[in-house]
Amino acid sequence: MKIQFFGAARTVTGSKHLITTNNNISFLLDCGFFQGKGQESDVMNRNFGFAPDSLSFMILSHAHIDHSGNIPNLVKKGFKGKIYATSATLDLCRIMLKDSAHIQENDLKHVNKRRYKRGEVLLEPLYDIQDVEDALKLFEVVPYNYNFKINDEVKVLFTDSGHILGSAAVNLEIKDHDKIKKICFTGDIGRYNTAILKDPQVFPQCDILISESTYGNRLHSDNSLSEKELLDVIYNTCVVKKGKLIIPAFSLGRTQEVVYALDKLESQHKLPRIQVFVDSPLSINATNVMRKHVECFNDSIVEYMKTDSDPFGFEKLIYVQDVEVSKKLNAIKEPCIIISASGMIEAGRIKHHVANNISDEKNTILMVGYAEPFSLGGRIRNGESIVKIFGEDYEVKADVVVLDSYSAHADYKEMIQYFKCLDKSKVGKVFLVHGEYETQIEFKQKLSEVGFTNIEIPNLKDEFIL
Repeated sequence: MKIQFFGAARTVTGSKHLITTNNNISFLLDCGFFQGKGQESDVMNRNFGFAPDSLSFMILSHAHIDHSGNIPNLVKKGFKGKIYATSATLDLCRIMLKDSAHIQENDLKHVNKRRYKRGEVLLEPLYDIQDVEDALKLFEVVPYNYNFKINDEVKVLFTDSGHILGSAAVNLEIKDHDKIKKICFTGDIGRYNTAILKDPQVFPQCDILISESTYGNRLHSDNSLSEKELLDVIYNTCVVKKGKLIIPAFSLGRTQEVVYALDKLESQHKLPRIQVFVDSPLSINATNVMRKHVECFNDSIVEYMKTDSDPFGFEKLIYVQDVEVSKKLNAIKEPCIIISASGMIEAGRIKHHVANNISDEKNTILMVGYAEPFSLGGRIRNGESIVKIFGEDYEVKADVVVLDSYSAHADYKEMIQYFKCLDKSKVGKVFLVHGEYETQIEFKQKLSEVGFTNIEIPNLKDEFIL
């Protein structure tokens, strides 16, 4: 049996891990987009490195686009097997993959205009809405904590990883000659004591651990401080400076956490009397999916909902669908809060809001999650004084504030806490994925210090015999 890494290898995005059994049954863990590297990402997303029609099935850890975004392309290029995921993950993929197809179509219009002028071959979208529909037909829902037999060789058990709605650690039992190999692929690991979701769940003992490592060298600030920190930023921007607060936030998870925090501040009469806009059709649809899956919520928000049935809505909050209304937000002179996707500021309406507000010192750009270093969000987060947006240079005069307390990824202490359910002496191999290489080197050291051995940091296309 072997594993080969075709994405999220010494980088954060593009999660894609190929396992081949001794009987030549091949299956894929995740099929995500590479993001944040412009044309390089596009080339990598168009070339899988393996034959999609050779796969028997795939297993999806969660719906984030860097884990699910290339599934319709996989189907377009010949994959016909089942896609196993949780119920909430399927519901989210219905909206997120369609949104991805729509964004590709729109983005390529602008790209192809420039290519046409240069006499270059025009690009086709990776996939379209029909490819998404074809992919969705292949999904099969597997509930949490249910030992599901995929075939005579492979069983899967989903345990809640607490990262986003529907996210799961993928626990596999695979027949390997006369033995059973137990593999855990963590997907992305969530945090403890978050506002909305349950804590990451303990998972079964494994022989091989494939772990994310996004924040393997960082510690987040205390979750309990996040609302106070958010209120401080709002007050300084909207009351003291009388400016706009622009919050790039992923449509799923981060947007709802920020809105829920604002809802609580409003209920406590702490929120200044300013308008709040969620300007992202995908965020609106994702919020509706969240409302459908209360079974994934923790006790705290369930208790809150006894007095406020909708934790994602209040009087001064407006959800913006129409693109013309979105454009009019740029003409508003009064202080306000605009939450929009994407979190890395690589696509969508947020790029326009940042372009229109980043050069005014009254305003603030609030980063509430991870951004790939080469993405626009990453460059702003890392303190660049001039950034290029839509081909033009913009001077960064607005304040840039980072609140990692809203991160959906566990820090290194939280990941080590998550692994306490394991007998380390029985874990024969650890693979670190989904992280920047320098971060992974530090996380490897921290795991070694608590007793893990045989830790690998695979490079793209590296293959290992299990």
